[in-house]
Amino acid sequence: MCNLYSNTIPAEAMRRLFDVSVERNYLGNAEPLPAIFPKHMGPVVRMAEDGRRELLPLSWGFRTTKKSKKTGSIIQPAAWNNARDDKVRSSGLWKESFERRRCLVPASSFCEAKGRNPATYFWFALKGDEGRPPFAFAGMWQTSRYQGREGPEEVETFTVITTTANEIVKPIHPDRMPVILKPDDYEQWMDGSADEAFGLLRPYNSDDMYVVRSGEGERSDGKA
Repeated sequence: MCNLYSNTIPAEAMRRLFDVSVERNYLGNAEPLPAIFPKHMGPVVRMAEDGRRELLPLSWGFRTTKKSKKTGSIIQPAAWNNARDDKVRSSGLWKESFERRRCLVPASSFCEAKGRNPATYFWFALKGDEGRPPFAFAGMWQTSRYQGREGPEEVETFTVITTTANEIVKPIHPDRMPVILKPDDYEQWMDGSADEAFGLLRPYNSDDMYVVRSGEGERSDGKA
């Protein structure tokens, strides 16, 4: 699972990297985000209704109504921040978004924890000429509608798709890692058919990744 990542990419750099026009950049003077958690806001690149790309902040995790097991009363909604690659075409929570609302989730590193009390946090980044080259997760978005404590609520949300862990992530998290897309695949992910997009859901090459930061209590990648 991926429950924590960072995005320290300047907004203007994101706009250029992901081919978003100036007037479709809705981030404003966005600050670096060295730690993004579920239910927090994160930058997303998606297709607008007119077919043009836009860059805007959405809330991480599809929301669904959640009730207390003890009382049956409505409590804080569940946030589904990860979607398994083997479920995106069959699960009712993911299927429509996979077919119609795929997006790019810009990032500069992601974190996986090992052990408990205390846990050791490992931050993974891509290799490159700069310290943390920007990249994008394969994501999906939706307008989540659910029951809150005060009645019906809705919020625009995104989720990150995960796949089998590669050799560098596996010692820390043996099962899953987020899908990282290569720049040449962005257009196919955003505009391709469901079959074409599904073909991109695979582990990233471990030789092109490294652990950029690790330690107990390191719940930020340290770069702001």
